[in-house]
Amino acid sequence: MYHLNENLKRSAHNFPDRPAYVFQGESTTYAELDQQVEFLAASLAKRGIGKGDAVALLVDNRPHFVSAYYAILRVGAAVVPMNPIYTPREIGYILSNSKAKAVIALSALEPVLSELKDQLSDLELLIYTEVAGDALTVDQLIQEQETEYDEPERDENDLAVILYTSGTTGQPKGAMLSHKNMDSNAEAMGTLFELEPDDRMVAVLPMFHVFCMTVCLNGPIRSGATILIVQRFHPVEVVNVLRDQKASCFAGVPTMYNYMLQLPTATRADFATIRVCCSGGASMPVELLHKFEEKYGVKIMEGYGLSEAAPATAFNPIRGTRKPGSVGIDLPGVINKVIDPEGNEVPRGEVGELVVFGPNVMLGYLGLPEETNAALRNGWLHTGDLARMDEEGYVYIVDRKKDMILVDGYNVYPREVEEVLYQHPAIIEAAVIGIPDEVHGEAVKAFVALKEIAVSQEDIVAFCTDKLAKYKIPRQVEFVAELPKNSTGKILRRSLRN
Repeated sequence: MYHLNENLKRSAHNFPDRPAYVFQGESTTYAELDQQVEFLAASLAKRGIGKGDAVALLVDNRPHFVSAYYAILRVGAAVVPMNPIYTPREIGYILSNSKAKAVIALSALEPVLSELKDQLSDLELLIYTEVAGDALTVDQLIQEQETEYDEPERDENDLAVILYTSGTTGQPKGAMLSHKNMDSNAEAMGTLFELEPDDRMVAVLPMFHVFCMTVCLNGPIRSGATILIVQRFHPVEVVNVLRDQKASCFAGVPTMYNYMLQLPTATRADFATIRVCCSGGASMPVELLHKFEEKYGVKIMEGYGLSEAAPATAFNPIRGTRKPGSVGIDLPGVINKVIDPEGNEVPRGEVGELVVFGPNVMLGYLGLPEETNAALRNGWLHTGDLARMDEEGYVYIVDRKKDMILVDGYNVYPREVEEVLYQHPAIIEAAVIGIPDEVHGEAVKAFVALKEIAVSQEDIVAFCTDKLAKYKIPRQVEFVAELPKNSTGKILRRSLRN
């Protein structure tokens, strides 16, 4: 039986004195973390939080996130993680849609949440990470040292997390993930990265994002490893943590690797203890992968996932063949397949939609039966991503279905053009979108951020000429200081379109 709550209990029993996490140089053991979670869970239960309730978590990377996350699960409630920098409108929508009964949040959000509490009938309890007026704090609840509560009956199909996915259209949808969904994926990642109690995993990706939650939080806790919590991504600070804390595992998105690559002071010695790096969240340009590995002497394992699959479905294996440019092979227990619009599997090498089957596939979208039926068909999750698979089962993500550009009826995948742009010595980052074109239907437009080198639009177009078919070459090139990104560092093509 899969259950996230049991993982922490088991690690606390097996490795009581090992550090569960290190934050700003202070370490907390598994026994201490388990005790904090127990006290916090009992205090939540005393205040009426229990099975079937939803509790929102608006906290950045800090120990409070870890203890609150596991305490919410321990009382049988579901965690609704949210980016603390969301606007009041976004926060209000998710609290209302999830019918959250309680919120655990950064104290800076007190004015926003107090106002929302008056508008939301379900919201009963507000708890903050630091003192905010006379409101309750997480530490106060832990210090009550309450232990009396009835721990609920457990089932692996109980709801564990409701993840709101930022849809490209309309309001975000709440993907409902069970304990089995989340824990089976944490187990698969642990197997894949061969996580051991001696490992030290850097958690600098946002903890409210499912990539960090599975790879840097649930995975290590399941294995009894140590989490090195870093509050926010700053390339110099992260490299210092890698070196000073003797990190063995690092998980990031391509832009993080790009920023670290550009550091003039970082050297191979800083990465000496790193056993494995993994990248996800967006496709990693092959050129960036090679340059990073060459400079720092580490291997980056690229994978693929989405919120609805808790999140990982494919990864390059540590042992065996790794194919740069691919997102690897099926995760243990998961099946990836590439299909045509009729639902038939396409021949290897051909492009179609990626669909996924496995214990990690979500229960559905909260309160949205039609969207759930569209995404889940006979248990297969339709990802909306275009992909191809080679003869050995390695998956190559071609692009988002909706990002594809049609020039004179020909398909142009932005990623293919971006791969070429990243090879240009002056370009730090690039993104490609389609723009309306009266003659050709659409045309390719590139946005690029440059190093301190003078380059013209003509230079970039000329650079692409012998590398891309004529219809794929950017018609327009716009130079920007940097590209817009979301909280995990994923480049937002949507913002560029707007």
